[in-house]
Amino acid sequence: MIVFPKVLEAIIIWGIFTTKTIQSTSFSVDKQSNETYLNHPNFGLLYRICLIQDHQELFTTLYAQRLFFLVTIKTDGFKFDPITRSDARLMVEARLRKLRSQNSLDRYQELEKAYKRTFQ
Repeated sequence: MIVFPKVLEAIIIWGIFTTKTIQSTSFSVDKQSNETYLNHPNFGLLYRICLIQDHQELFTTLYAQRLFFLVTIKTDGFKFDPITRSDARLMVEARLRKLRSQNSLDRYQELEKAYKRTFQ
């Protein structure tokens, strides 16, 4: 496992998500299983569901899978945008349609497994 220190953003104020820079977070990639995790100081371990667009990925809390974040990767760190479960589901469904239209069978099947594990 490789760990890279990064600056991550996200805290809760008055029950609403807002952005704020937070130091002391790490980014991990498990080379054996191709899984990606973010260790967030407030929400714990976040699990990468899929790539949405260039430099945007969908993450969820590892254990409960109730909080979803659209993470934008920038040169100076990460930007977290909290999204609803239904919005996350729509994003993954759109990504599945795109992979199917591009005939990316391996990536489609891998994402379909993640979709079923997360949303069904």
